Amino acid sequence: MATNGQQAFAPVMAALATMQSNVDRAQKSRAHEFLEQFQKSPEAWTTTFEILQASDAAPDAKVFAAVTLKGKIVYDIHQLPRETLPNLRDTLLSLLTSFRAGPRPVRTQLCVCLANLAIQMLEWQDVLQLVVSTLGTDPQSIPCVLEFLHVLPEEVTDGRQINLTVRAAETSPFQRQEDELSHRTRELLEGNAETVLRLLAEYSRSSPSAAKNPLLLECITSWLREVPMNDIVNSPLLDTIMEALSADESFESAVECLCAIFKETRDVDECLSTIQTLYPRVVALKPKMVASASTEDTETFKGITRVFAEAAEAWVVLIARLPAEFRELVDAVLECAARDKERDVISLTFNFWYELKQYLVLDMYIRARLQYVDVYSRLVDVMNGHLEYPKPEGSGDGDLFEGDREQEEKFREFRHQMGDVLKDCCAVIGVTECLQKSYNLIERWFHANAAQAIDGHVPHWQQLEAPLFSMRAMGRMVPPNESIMLPKLIPLIVQIPDQEKVRFQAVMALGRYTEWTSQHPETLQTQLNFIIAAFDHSSKEVVRAAALSFKFFCNDCAELLKTHTAQLQQFFEGVIDRLPPGSQDEITDGVASVLAKQPTDQIYASFKLYCDPVVKRLMDMAHNATDEKGKLALADRLQLITTFVQWVQPRVEPDQPNPAVQYCEEIFPILGAIADNFVSFAPILERVCRCWRYMVLSYRTAMLPLLPSLAEKLSSGFTASRQGCFLWATDAIVREFSNEIGHVDQATTNAIFHFYEQQASTFLKVLNDLPPEEVPDVIEDFFRLTVDVLSFHPHKIIPSQLMVSIFQAACSALALLKEEPLLATLQFLRDFLAYGGEASPISFYGDEATRPRGNPPEIQAAVKRLLSVEGEVLVQRVLVGMMYSFPRDCFPDASGVLLAMFQLMPEQVATWLGNTVALLPPGSISPQESDRLLNNVRQRIESGEIRKIRMLLQDFTNSYRRRNVAPREGLEYDGMFAA
Repeated sequence: MATNGQQAFAPVMAALATMQSNVDRAQKSRAHEFLEQFQKSPEAWTTTFEILQASDAAPDAKVFAAVTLKGKIVYDIHQLPRETLPNLRDTLLSLLTSFRAGPRPVRTQLCVCLANLAIQMLEWQDVLQLVVSTLGTDPQSIPCVLEFLHVLPEEVTDGRQINLTVRAAETSPFQRQEDELSHRTRELLEGNAETVLRLLAEYSRSSPSAAKNPLLLECITSWLREVPMNDIVNSPLLDTIMEALSADESFESAVECLCAIFKETRDVDECLSTIQTLYPRVVALKPKMVASASTEDTETFKGITRVFAEAAEAWVVLIARLPAEFRELVDAVLECAARDKERDVISLTFNFWYELKQYLVLDMYIRARLQYVDVYSRLVDVMNGHLEYPKPEGSGDGDLFEGDREQEEKFREFRHQMGDVLKDCCAVIGVTECLQKSYNLIERWFHANAAQAIDGHVPHWQQLEAPLFSMRAMGRMVPPNESIMLPKLIPLIVQIPDQEKVRFQAVMALGRYTEWTSQHPETLQTQLNFIIAAFDHSSKEVVRAAALSFKFFCNDCAELLKTHTAQLQQFFEGVIDRLPPGSQDEITDGVASVLAKQPTDQIYASFKLYCDPVVKRLMDMAHNATDEKGKLALADRLQLITTFVQWVQPRVEPDQPNPAVQYCEEIFPILGAIADNFVSFAPILERVCRCWRYMVLSYRTAMLPLLPSLAEKLSSGFTASRQGCFLWATDAIVREFSNEIGHVDQATTNAIFHFYEQQASTFLKVLNDLPPEEVPDVIEDFFRLTVDVLSFHPHKIIPSQLMVSIFQAACSALALLKEEPLLATLQFLRDFLAYGGEASPISFYGDEATRPRGNPPEIQAAVKRLLSVEGEVLVQRVLVGMMYSFPRDCFPDASGVLLAMFQLMPEQVATWLGNTVALLPPGSISPQESDRLLNNVRQRIESGEIRKIRMLLQDFTNSYRRRNVAPREGLEYDGMFAA
């Protein structure tokens, strides 16, 4: 018999062995596919039990079998006759008895199996009593009972993945599974809460080792939501939890349990008596925190800090209401932050400081704010201390992180989080005091070290860099009219000696206060000189910082700099070729913002002054761009022209020529030639199209003189390259030159629609030549363009013959797996179908006087006519996508498409739905489920509740996908056994 059993599951064992061996990827892939199919097959019920009962099966195979059994119970219970469920329960209990001593992974999964069966086996009313009586209460069985008690609430809470359809199918077809689940939850959890509390309390008192059992604490944590909190804190279990903090084996579980209790007491008014019981027990842990910090017991220090921080977060309302009563807890959190020498746990406190600040800034908590001013003042000092870079051993700067780049990146990110805490401090105690602290630290460094500092060697530079960083971090909180500290700080900063990290931080800090500088022009020159000098620094980081700060200075001080365009242009031309692409963009953004402030009559000349050298360099680069590196550099340089176009938008009367457009006309042939010469290099085409698109968006109808040439280039470029960027640029023309925009005549709008038809015809040829998977970006851009055409030209596009091919293309595109093109396609379909109803999806069709209240009958008829021919294919594509392939974010639009179809042709779409369900693979759905879905849909149609069909279809496809498509647990890692 054992031999026969082994033969039955031998293929499964072989596949598992393949998954864990060093064979090639193809063999592993075949084994993975076999196991995935096995997990969903009816035969898995028998095989998993055979593996679990086989004495010679490997431990990892038994884990796999137990995990597979869980998936069968959750998703495939319909494969078993209902009358066999008691036998399944008894077999699980028998297996649990066999595995009560372990291995724990198998035991845990079997407990999960039993819990999920209990959820679905509605007739099983004595769940807890039967489990306890069957498994027993001897020391060997207790872990098994505790494990079941631990997983039961978690599985019930996660029970939305389970279909409770048995009773619902027999009574009301409209009764939702949430109602059944809610009822079963009350039976399993609320009905057993008192018993569980008593069992746990009795066990905790049974022996000293029992009170320190992590499983006991995990059980308490699982049942916190089901048992009244007062019952727990006023029972011996609170002593058990607090005492568990003193044992290494139970410390982590006790911390988790306490933090879970705090979360359950967030409603402070309702839980006030519970909090009053907990508070003294929590603050009494402070000596333990101090001791662990002194002895560098990192894990204990981290756990106690977490207890303090999460208690303070949960009770933050009381802390604001009753500052004196809760001051001891706030001080404990602050002391944790101050004692964290290694910066391992301070981040646990950050959210509390933010939450408390949110209350203290309100007028009603002004009294508490005054009482916590000293706390936040000390917090600034703590943050400034932690901001300092580490000091390397020996002389010199060396590698501050000893080659650990991950640690360095972690420190950088950590500093920015501390910067957010400093902003909270500014909100509570005011920016002046916070800046005063930065100033004091900088001034202290100058007094102590400035005399010894020379360029490249700055003693104790960490003490100078940290307050510069804190000043930079607080910049957002400082108003432009601050007049106490910044007049002292700014002159001090521009005098700092040259050390790479200090110079970087100084340059970045000045860039944070450019709004203030715009109101204090007397400080502009010295700051700008300091920034410009940084462009010659040997450090790339400092140069990048200089470019970013230069951008902010130009953006915010453009009014002050607009009379210095010639000098700025000389600097711009002299430095641009020395910078990396990102910094080129930033300084271009800066000078363009100054150029935008020029009088209209000087725009053309200024445009030429700045852009002619850029265009000349573009032409040289285009002539020499023969390799990918040169082509990418050309693409980056094209972006600079776009930046000028985005910024420089002079206000010109509609009947007057736009000087910016005049310059665009001059450079248009050059851009067109570049696009023609690099028709096979997408990055260059994208940058050229982006420039053209922003010409249209910036100058709108003033671009009319360029429109014929632009349309011709976009059309020929799309035909030659098949790149979606040409459709993206086309979309800007459709939007800006519509009937809704003034100064656009009918001839122009007609020409634009004809232009769209050309682009659509080219797109359809592309889709005819290539499968959708090869052109997803083109599909996305086309349907986003077509959505706008539907909005602005519905009366032209919907009745056209072209719409049939576009609709068919949309159906083909639904086979894609990529989210963005799917969303664009589904949005097009929803918008198109909306024109089939009486209510117009847009608010315009022309002049107000002639604007109809709904869709014209001929438009409605055209939509329904097309849907009657192509609708069944669309139903199939959308439903199959929802069941098999659509990304999760596509579901709202996909179900919206089906809803729109039901609203237009309910009976016909219901028939198409039935035909589609009938095509599903045998065994993937039971006849009862199919009938229930279709009957529910038809009853919704008969009762006029069409909108509720959407939820029916979402529930059906979600359930189908979980059961038949989503991978089951047990195959996500090779080594499935952990001792």
